[in-house]
Amino acid sequence: MSAVDTRQTLLNAGERLFAEQGFSEVSLRQIINAAKVNLAAIHYHFGSKEALLQEILSRRIRPLNEERLDLLDKALAQSQPDLPPLEQLIVSLIAPPLRLSRDPRRGGDIFMRLIGRAVSDPNPKIQEILLFQFKSVVERFVPEFQRALPHLPTEELYWRLHFTVGAMAHTMTHGAHLQVMSGGLCNPNDTEALIRSLVTFCAAGLRAVPEGPAA
Repeated sequence: MSAVDTRQTLLNAGERLFAEQGFSEVSLRQIINAAKVNLAAIHYHFGSKEALLQEILSRRIRPLNEERLDLLDKALAQSQPDLPPLEQLIVSLIAPPLRLSRDPRRGGDIFMRLIGRAVSDPNPKIQEILLFQFKSVVERFVPEFQRALPHLPTEELYWRLHFTVGAMAHTMTHGAHLQVMSGGLCNPNDTEALIRSLVTFCAAGLRAVPEGPAA
């Protein structure tokens, strides 16, 4: 097996095990057994379990973030000299992960499970790795949302973006529950309809005038 093949085999094995069991429950020995390589290989290619997880997340999230930023750049260019509609900013942020999560050809099912595990993991190292992965997106999107929503104080904007991303993440991982609850009226596999509904919901929440302090 070539060095490139060994590296990809380790990434695939680690991704599957982390998605199924969680980061803390998986040992390096389990990964090398699943990958059918020796222990030296994982240390040679990654150095540590944390570094392996970072590479696993990066190979999924990097192209996802590039797609988000590309959509944002197009929205900004097409709206010149005006600002893009708020809905376009939201689509640029939430549509790529929702589309990926519904695309088995790009590993959407394992991506959902992996991200769900990582987001809920209390390990501060995991949270640090996640924040690093999304740093470029935060830096680009927040100023554009600030321009689109000048009536929102910065603190309130961050809360609402947090709620927006939370609604996206919940929809990605629990869409099947809604299908059952609605008796089949809501189809989470209709990705574009799902995106339209979520964008409408999030836009209303983002635009809402902040309430003043209680009297």
